[in-house]
Amino acid sequence: MHANRKGRAWYHWYAETDSPAEKKLIQKLDLLIVPYAVVAYWIKYIDQSNLNNAYVSGMQEELGFHKNQLVNLNSMYVTGAVIGQLPFTFLFPMFPMNWTIPALEAGWGLFTLLQYRTESFAEIMAYRFFVGLFEAAFFPGVHYVLGAWYRGDELGRRGGVFYIGQMLGTLTAGMVQSGASKNLDGVRGLSGWRWNFIINSLMTIPVAIAGVFIWPGTPARPNKLFLTDEDLDLAVARLKANKADITEALPLTRAQLLKKIATDWKVYVLTFWDILFWNAGSNSYGGYLLWLKSLKRFSTPKVTQLGTTAPALGIFFVLFVNFSSDLLWGPAGAIAFAHAWHFTAMTILAVWNVPEAAKWFAFNSSYTQVAMSSVLYGWANDILRHNSTERSIIIVVMNLISQSTTAWTGILAFPTVEAPRFLKGYTFCATNSFLLVLFTYLIIRPLARREERKYAGVQEDVGGPIESEADVESSRKGSKDRTITVQGTA
Repeated sequence: MHANRKGRAWYHWYAETDSPAEKKLIQKLDLLIVPYAVVAYWIKYIDQSNLNNAYVSGMQEELGFHKNQLVNLNSMYVTGAVIGQLPFTFLFPMFPMNWTIPALEAGWGLFTLLQYRTESFAEIMAYRFFVGLFEAAFFPGVHYVLGAWYRGDELGRRGGVFYIGQMLGTLTAGMVQSGASKNLDGVRGLSGWRWNFIINSLMTIPVAIAGVFIWPGTPARPNKLFLTDEDLDLAVARLKANKADITEALPLTRAQLLKKIATDWKVYVLTFWDILFWNAGSNSYGGYLLWLKSLKRFSTPKVTQLGTTAPALGIFFVLFVNFSSDLLWGPAGAIAFAHAWHFTAMTILAVWNVPEAAKWFAFNSSYTQVAMSSVLYGWANDILRHNSTERSIIIVVMNLISQSTTAWTGILAFPTVEAPRFLKGYTFCATNSFLLVLFTYLIIRPLARREERKYAGVQEDVGGPIESEADVESSRKGSKDRTITVQGTA
């Protein structure tokens, strides 16, 4: 459990040291950051997961897809997502985040729309690449913003609520496709799955526009439409008291910075940890939908409707795991709980020759894997909070490399021709879940504690008193021009 939560019952929302002014600021930040993040992630996951729903709703037959073309399309999306993250290792601290994320959202909304006109496998491969390219930086970008405003004991709950957007996106993507197949199939000569892409894009653009005005950016580059100078003073003071870097300055050349990061244990350990997490998941390969379709007892709209049960239960898993991380047993315990459950589900699916009820249980437990995503990234944010530029780079690098591994592990472990029984795939996922829990307890937790001890002498304690007004004013002057000082180039 985080130091600020020690001695506090699980039902106390705020830390004991939070003043009334801090509580008011936290509420304001929650209203500005979290709802937009949830809605934008909901839209992102509709645009990301609509392919699987379209595939089982007529696309496969209309375009003549066969063999492993579905998994190849998902791998092309991942390729775009990996390449798209590369420039943001440096770009996050350089531009206001209330412009960066909405601009990316508008980009993937455009390429979501273009998918409705697909006539060939090659054409939709290109569209999926660009959807992935523009969606690439959204997830690490949101976690970068969360880490810029909140303390370590506050990140899990906010990250958990944010992550509900993924469940809602997967859930409602099935509902939208079901409604399009039932009510719009044949309208203006377009199949129901084509209308699905049109509807999804019309949902995306307004959310992108709203983000420019609503999202608060970061303390170094704030959107002051709703935040006052007093709000920023207090936010900076809270973060400085937690020994967090809020300047987003770059005192080293890019080459020096990269060398410093490359010789630090954190980038390697956190990235391997994240690789285990990413490769424990099976949801993106459409196993549940393909199994429902193979039963041959449900209509196409019914298949997509039933496919929403897993993400619907995922909302509960996400809330429980993330809130328990902050309020009950800490991040290590939350990760262990989630992946013990997930290991059980993947083992059932690997065995396969079990009662049908066991398969329903296992498929509907699959979202326990992603339920702790915000716990993992929130913990990484907290470990890296002492240098915001390094935090930006390492968060992107760990997400980039981890996600890139799924571009080829998915092809090897989840070939579409083996659907719906992915023996290699489910065994692979179970193994990664088991290793993730071991790595968390044997490596991450001891190293995180060592990092805390390293900085413990800087200030009297993690939950210590907020700095004096003079200290606050000094720290604000250092970041008031909202620019980055670069001493040379790489």
